[in-house]
Amino acid sequence: MLGDDEILTVALGDSAAGLRLDRALAEALPDMSRERLKTLIKGGRVASSDGTVLWDPSAKAAASATLELRLPKPAPAHNVAQDLDLVVAYEDEHLIVVDKPAGLVVHPAAGNLDGTLVNALLHHCAGQLSGVGGVARPGIVHRIDKDTSGLIVAAKHDKAHEGLAKQFAAHSIDRRYLALATGRPMPANGTVDAWLGRSATNRKKMAVVAEGRGKHAVTHYRTVGVLKGATLVECRLETGRTHQVRVHMTHIGHPLLGDPVYGRAKKPLSEVLKARNFARQALHAAHLGFIHPVTGNVIALDSELPPDMRELIDILRV
Repeated sequence: MLGDDEILTVALGDSAAGLRLDRALAEALPDMSRERLKTLIKGGRVASSDGTVLWDPSAKAAASATLELRLPKPAPAHNVAQDLDLVVAYEDEHLIVVDKPAGLVVHPAAGNLDGTLVNALLHHCAGQLSGVGGVARPGIVHRIDKDTSGLIVAAKHDKAHEGLAKQFAAHSIDRRYLALATGRPMPANGTVDAWLGRSATNRKKMAVVAEGRGKHAVTHYRTVGVLKGATLVECRLETGRTHQVRVHMTHIGHPLLGDPVYGRAKKPLSEVLKARNFARQALHAAHLGFIHPVTGNVIALDSELPPDMRELIDILRV
């Protein structure tokens, strides 16, 4: 089994003296995440120059030591690679940003075992995935609902995944959604600061809950255009919670057009939606901005509204 491993020799400098072993290796190998290195150490895949296996990630590293790492080939993902159409907004050897159409599920799960974004990325990125957590798979850092369209980023290796995950955890990612909300929010621009958790009456739904009972969620919205019975709003996420925009807009009395879970439009809007066969929440991830986790460059991407939302706007223009 170890015969297929890639052997990597690492020379630690004087600055490594006294550092934890996993940290010293992470500084010497900037393309590998510390968590990945910790896993390798605990798996008996790091040894000193005399062949002694180093099992403890917290052990102190020695200055000018030469270590040998045995890197297993990334295990194949359990999901099947599928040649599905993808609109790529940005791609390099570290990550990929896809402009996802409405209707495409992100992760395989019960009821959607294939035909997902992950299946498509396994095909599109074949040979480029060095393994996230030791598995040859794309690292999906955030999610977009099946029936929400727009930009989503995925990492191709551990280091990119870790760097993106830290930015999402720090709420430093610039995510802006365009949504068609019923009615006219007052004030026209504002902030919804309301905790979100599972609904007590329907576990498949999210709901606004008492502070401390769920997760803190903040959405900043602004009016972009006034329509007949509806408003085009831009929602900037300060946090990223499940169904955040949908629940927050419903909470202030302006559910999204077409949302089958959190609010059904009344006539005449419902008749317009039925005539256009519009049966999804009118929500689009229109802007994604972040610091590239490897190069440090600023990445700022925009996606145009999809045709179905543009048609609704044309019909509802004042």
